[in-house]
Amino acid sequence: MSDTTPAEHHLRVSRTARYWVLGGAAPPAETWIACHGYGQLASRFMEAFAAIASPQRRIVTPEALNRFYLDARIAPHGPDSPVGATWMTREDRLHEIDDYIAYLDAVHTTTVDADAPVVALGFSQGVATAARWAAHTHRRIDAVVLWGGTLPPELEPSSSLFRDARLVLVSGDNDRMVPPSAIDSLGRRLDDAGLRHDRVRHAAGHAVTADALAAVATLVRAGRTL
Repeated sequence: MSDTTPAEHHLRVSRTARYWVLGGAAPPAETWIACHGYGQLASRFMEAFAAIASPQRRIVTPEALNRFYLDARIAPHGPDSPVGATWMTREDRLHEIDDYIAYLDAVHTTTVDADAPVVALGFSQGVATAARWAAHTHRRIDAVVLWGGTLPPELEPSSSLFRDARLVLVSGDNDRMVPPSAIDSLGRRLDDAGLRHDRVRHAAGHAVTADALAAVATLVRAGRTL
């Protein structure tokens, strides 16, 4: 290779990540690790879970490592400029995936009580994040909730995809971003692969709703032995 030809290199670095915690003051608390959608921040995403947080249930919302200004203008930004976060883009995607799987492993180690049930939840873009993590981690996960999204393309449904974790699919009847038909199609693929799952539907759009959260929480409790 010529010395004038650029060569791509990678360097692993340490950085500070932030996450938010609500509830779970009475260990061993059931812990939900919930991955937000594209352009969201973990603190705002946490607000949707206030209805189910309790001393016995801890909600943890990790924030994706890549933040950006949500407006499209090319100009200086100020204190009122909206900010969001994304788990990844197509650029250098495999390293991004490795990084957030390691990140979520660290969140699990830091926030989960010994022998307590663990729920991995992903919403929207966070569905692919949570699914990849649940498929590849060696940490204990008792239930996987895919809310308003489908499996990433490289994860083929199989009976062992999430090991023994209970799988719950959630869809909104008025979701224009990920319509119920897309979740129906995923459900059929899961059925064909012999991967058992539950389905929760709600009347809203592309959003996390209190009624659907309560239904998912009931399924998780009912499947405690999984």
